[in-house]
Amino acid sequence: MLPVPLIRLECGVNSYGKVGEESAAAKFAAATSKEFSIQSDKPYAELWMGTHPSLPSRDVSTQQALLDLVRENQALMSIEIGEKYAQKLPFLYKVLSIRKALSIQAHPNKKLAEKLHAKDSGNYPDDNHKPEMAIAITAFDGLCGFRPLAEIVHFLKTVPSFRKAIGESNASSFEEAVKGKETSTNEHDVLKNKDALRKCFTALMNSDPEQISTLSKELVEAAKSEGDSFAGDGGLSNSGKELSDLVIRLNGQFPEDIGLFVVFFVNYVKMEPGEGLFLKADDIHAYLSGDIIECMASSDNVVRAGFTPKFKDVDTLTSMLTYSYAPISEQKMSPAAYPYVTLSATAYSSNSESILYDPPIEEFSVIKTDLKKTGAKATFDGIKGPSIFICTEGTGKISVATKSEEVGPGFVFFVGATAEVVLESTSDEAFLTYKAFCELPTQQPATNGN
Repeated sequence: MLPVPLIRLECGVNSYGKVGEESAAAKFAAATSKEFSIQSDKPYAELWMGTHPSLPSRDVSTQQALLDLVRENQALMSIEIGEKYAQKLPFLYKVLSIRKALSIQAHPNKKLAEKLHAKDSGNYPDDNHKPEMAIAITAFDGLCGFRPLAEIVHFLKTVPSFRKAIGESNASSFEEAVKGKETSTNEHDVLKNKDALRKCFTALMNSDPEQISTLSKELVEAAKSEGDSFAGDGGLSNSGKELSDLVIRLNGQFPEDIGLFVVFFVNYVKMEPGEGLFLKADDIHAYLSGDIIECMASSDNVVRAGFTPKFKDVDTLTSMLTYSYAPISEQKMSPAAYPYVTLSATAYSSNSESILYDPPIEEFSVIKTDLKKTGAKATFDGIKGPSIFICTEGTGKISVATKSEEVGPGFVFFVGATAEVVLESTSDEAFLTYKAFCELPTQQPATNGN
């Protein structure tokens, strides 16, 4: 067993995102590895922290894989978590730096993941589900979850090319099916609404590619010429200017893509740093720009259908989605003060804080700790599960028992189960860290989905 369960990690980064020093993922990767250097003309998208075999983390000092460490020292995760998750970390933790739209996608539930992996392991590399949470660390925008039905009806009436892409018969059938029941909470109505939405969305996704190419030109021309009045002044959630700018921008990245029309089905959301949202398995989304902390169940399964040159699986996507529809406010998270941390007097007096993002699943939760003055400390009670800390701003120290390590932007640490952790700021700038952790509900009823 390791004498002190505090391990600094070296984490891998992959390409396709923001370029060079613009990428937070690249800057953080450079802080974790002596071998990695940022190339100014190369894109970097995702810093991975965890035990997933696609890009596993390692002990900086020994280069031993974190997966091997937790398997050799089972107390690092706790016996209960190790047994439940096959001696692997239950979550995959990432920093994403998004330069242009990522694919229109969803992640399968556990049962579907097992089926897809057995059938096509090349495109679906594991058998796990992948609910995920995103927390903005810079300004972010994305498409997340189906819009309220009244908004979709509004766009069918005000965006002619959108209606043509779906087909008059399909559009009319959808409008008739949901009329007067758009916001009904009656279970029968909701099921019928979801079925109508499924048929309408599937009609779009199975449209003739040549027709989509022609109609997308019409759509972009309307966005350019109509400006503020585009899409009937934009509707309830977005202005016409927002949507016209969005369509023009996305067409510049993926010309004549079917995803240009998906915009009118799916909520367009903007988040400022510290705001977060949660996506269940089988929820549609596409991240468009910005830097985020992302935490998910440990899986790399993605079902794609637009804004991508990669493998598309339209039939699987359209059949798997939940077709839940709601304002984006219902997917945004409401973090709360974390109750199992003690702030020092300096931390209190400087309005430092630790807040918890706790999605309704057991694999992970995330704590953001913002220490705003030199000497401010946050002492975390030991928990019966593993944690990974990453620093995104400022400098400080992290301590477990007698071991203390300097911390700066991009430094990543694994902390074993039951260890008390102390964070301390060493600068007057904000010392900002994010801690992902897992603790089973029977171990700690206040977190991880409870």
